[in-house]
Amino acid sequence: MLRLEGVSRTFGGVHALTGVSLDVPEGGVVGLIGPNGSGKTTLFNAITGIYPPSEGRVFIDRGDITGLAPHDIVRRGVARTFQNLRLFRRMTVFDNVMAALHSPPGSLLSRALGRGRTDAGRRRRSVEHLLEATGLAGRRHDLAGALTLADQRRLELARAMAAAPRLLLLDEPAGGMTPVETEDMARLIRDVAAPGRTCIVIEHKMDLIAALCGSICVLNYGRKIAEGTPGDVLRQPDVVEAYLGRNYGNAA
Repeated sequence: MLRLEGVSRTFGGVHALTGVSLDVPEGGVVGLIGPNGSGKTTLFNAITGIYPPSEGRVFIDRGDITGLAPHDIVRRGVARTFQNLRLFRRMTVFDNVMAALHSPPGSLLSRALGRGRTDAGRRRRSVEHLLEATGLAGRRHDLAGALTLADQRRLELARAMAAAPRLLLLDEPAGGMTPVETEDMARLIRDVAAPGRTCIVIEHKMDLIAALCGSICVLNYGRKIAEGTPGDVLRQPDVVEAYLGRNYGNAA
């Protein structure tokens, strides 16, 4: 579904990514891990067109999307969340999701909801469905800025899902959450966000990664250093030393 071929990204003399290749099958849930500054979010930015690759190619369903504008990549069925939440803090929860439903004619979402102008009632029903699915129905009239961090992350996920994506990129969806909130987010991704979609998840919480992901890709200093199942990758000495800490393998 997604294929990266030798993707590199430089900023001046800094090599943020170097020759990263990855194949993500349709319907797969892949974890993307690595220490801070290893290039994880930069890879998401390269996929979504925010910072196009300096070298290499990005393919969706064998179609080359390298260098396309972000809005054109969204039309190919790609959506994402952000590590630093990007919500309309002075708008209600309902209106935040409603805003994400406004897609240009011809987009994937427009085709899904009907050609041309979408009936206002249909839009509202779509928003209500997303709020119910993400556990935010009772907060629909609250301002986004008044939500707890956990609910703000739920709202960010609901907004990403509003685009009806086939490829969903989640950047630290449980960042800052308590263990209980992290478990709830893992269930939400597994039961609501992931079914029928391909997902890539950036996360530092290995319990969440191990619970959700069938495979893991590890970055370090912008290079891919390991790839495979969680059970195999999380015990590789170079991964343990570079990211998880030398005591992880002994404790596992």
